[in-house]
Amino acid sequence: MSSLVAYDDSESEEEPSPQVDGGAAATFHTDPAGFSSPNLTPSHSGSLSKQTTIEHHRWVTEQSSSSSLVHPKHEHWDTEYYSERKDRHFTDSSAAIGFPANQRKTGPVQPPLCLPKCVTDASNPAKRQHSAMSGIRPYIPKRQRLIQSEEADGTQNPSEQVSGNQTRKGPVLTDVSSRVKHYLGEKTQAAGVPRKLLMSLEGHQGPVNTVQWCPVPHISHLLLSASMDKTFKVWDGAESGRCLRLYTCHSGAVRDACWTPCGQQLLTGSFDNTAVITDVETGQPTVKVDNQFKVMCVAVHPSSPDVFLCGGYSSVVKAWDSRCCKAVKAYKAAIQQTLDILFLSGGSDFITSSDCVSRDSADRTLIAWDYHSTAKISNQIYHERYTCPSLALHPLEESFVGQTNGNYIALFSSQMPYRMNKRRRFDGHKVEGYAVQCDFSMDGSILASGSSTGTAHFYDYQSTRVLHALQAHRQPCLSVSQHPVLPATAATCDWAGEIKIWN
Repeated sequence: MSSLVAYDDSESEEEPSPQVDGGAAATFHTDPAGFSSPNLTPSHSGSLSKQTTIEHHRWVTEQSSSSSLVHPKHEHWDTEYYSERKDRHFTDSSAAIGFPANQRKTGPVQPPLCLPKCVTDASNPAKRQHSAMSGIRPYIPKRQRLIQSEEADGTQNPSEQVSGNQTRKGPVLTDVSSRVKHYLGEKTQAAGVPRKLLMSLEGHQGPVNTVQWCPVPHISHLLLSASMDKTFKVWDGAESGRCLRLYTCHSGAVRDACWTPCGQQLLTGSFDNTAVITDVETGQPTVKVDNQFKVMCVAVHPSSPDVFLCGGYSSVVKAWDSRCCKAVKAYKAAIQQTLDILFLSGGSDFITSSDCVSRDSADRTLIAWDYHSTAKISNQIYHERYTCPSLALHPLEESFVGQTNGNYIALFSSQMPYRMNKRRRFDGHKVEGYAVQCDFSMDGSILASGSSTGTAHFYDYQSTRVLHALQAHRQPCLSVSQHPVLPATAATCDWAGEIKIWN
């Protein structure tokens, strides 16, 4: 049987596209699957071939709004028909892409994707680009997406919340904040009391136990935070509020963290029984020691930075030498755990705070040790039945303070016999069992403390009166750190994992 449909075998490459005129005119219709279908409109009588009849029936059916399905009688032939056309005309396999199913009815009609050369030249890249399907987004490389994300984050207002996941890849110690640089050449100003929120840093998924500014003046814009989510971070706390480095050296909660005197390393203690010294720039641990107990507090020797102390859920405080990674000294006492460690001026003596609160525990709450001989110098320092979760040393005078669970801060002399000043105490805040920390300003004129009520209290050191009570957080405020260079600037953290910068 002869067919009225002619394919490539009977067409010439020089022939123009078929036009509709009298007689048997062939026009191409693009179906929703992206293929062209010939539609023959005969002007003479005669029987059409099987292929022509079914193709015309399919086109009429799809144009009808009542149904878009091929008659089941012709479903098998329809598959063979398109398979045959694919073998003949699909010279470029990558162009044989159909529209999604949800666009077959309502989607716009697109130009034919793969037709004989008389209709579309598939070898022409310009025409292939013109016939590209709508709704398909071009691929964007991952590196370009990261750059676009950082540029979008850079336009964010620094006074708003800053996510801690936006970790910047770049140098940390080489950058100097312009805001801090402005105060480096000037005479040290009197410390002030912060009163307004500068920025809020969010990124930790657990309580933040401590925050601490870098002690080196020219990089004092760096802020260290340690959290119960097993991580500790370094932030730009002066300008952008961006998280500069995320450190994941521990498998347990990070209970305490501090800077080394050079500002290039971090010392952390964790509930995974380890203490780690980490390089700030690379983020790689340089020293890692196992204490065989949960570490709650760490302290670097002020005159020998290679030596650090670790205390925690043990009756022993260990001294480690980072050069050989060995415990060089051990300080034993009849206690169950050590809450905090504080080196006094010079580093020849240090104070430890324990959790002893029994009837005869007055001789074990605060203990003064000789660093070199590991002997107890004094154990009759604090005679009240309250634990001291944190200690702080005055930067100029021979004194230190102890945060107590009696909802006040006690003042002690740092010279033997380390007596408590019963006439001066700083009260007004609440502790209520939290490890609330306190901190002195660089000139020693202001003592700051957190509170279980979420407030940050600022006391005048000489008069012990409250200068200002800042409602910083909704959850208990665990730490307040005053900036060593910028006046009236402080960082606070709370039990919910939030960090705020105040000015």
